[in-house]
Amino acid sequence: MSRLGVNIDHVATVREARKTNEPDPVWAATLAELGGADGITLHLREDRRHIQDRDVRIMIETVAVPTNLELATAEDVLAIACELRPSQATLVPERREEVTTEGGLDVVGQQDKVAAAVGRLQDAGIVVSLFLDPDPQQIEAGLATGAQAIELHTGAYAHASAKGPASDQFAELERAAKQIRDAGILLNAGHGLTYRNVRPVAQIEGMYELNIGHSIIARAIMVGLEQAVRDMKRLVSQ
Repeated sequence: MSRLGVNIDHVATVREARKTNEPDPVWAATLAELGGADGITLHLREDRRHIQDRDVRIMIETVAVPTNLELATAEDVLAIACELRPSQATLVPERREEVTTEGGLDVVGQQDKVAAAVGRLQDAGIVVSLFLDPDPQQIEAGLATGAQAIELHTGAYAHASAKGPASDQFAELERAAKQIRDAGILLNAGHGLTYRNVRPVAQIEGMYELNIGHSIIARAIMVGLEQAVRDMKRLVSQ
């Protein structure tokens, strides 16, 4: 049975649209817990477009479930992660012009830098995951960094599934999942997963955790966050 990590970034997106103090993503994390979330995911971007330093600090101190902090390999966010020590840190790529994270981390092109960030976070007692495309070379390079988990970027599968069958993209995920399982580290996945396309990914052998945000927050506007999390948890758990 796969675990469900609920990404609460877009609660902060609404708050930052008016630069007020509501809605509070910390409150959202509590509601997600009540709905059955197994973990809370949040992304501290370099430009602080949604989650703020204050959010990370309070959430790590208050939520009862594990926290997964997404971050780039930039010095300032690495320093914050090492100070606050979330349960897990997931290294992701960042581009200022993107709306949301697009594509997996390029470990092949910066293996030494990524490995140094992995080591630094692990020295602080943090489990480290890498957000990677289902590309054999990237996964092999990621394994060489010593990371304890790899989160597969499911964007290509999600985009294809919105238009029809996504058998080719799903087959890539399955091949990548086997490569990660064979290496003996944790297998996670996320990006673009919805109530309509999540079940096949949740059923991939060895899938440990799915990190889902936008679809849950979008449904929460209609039914409330606790119910939206319960609905997704039911699909992931079946």
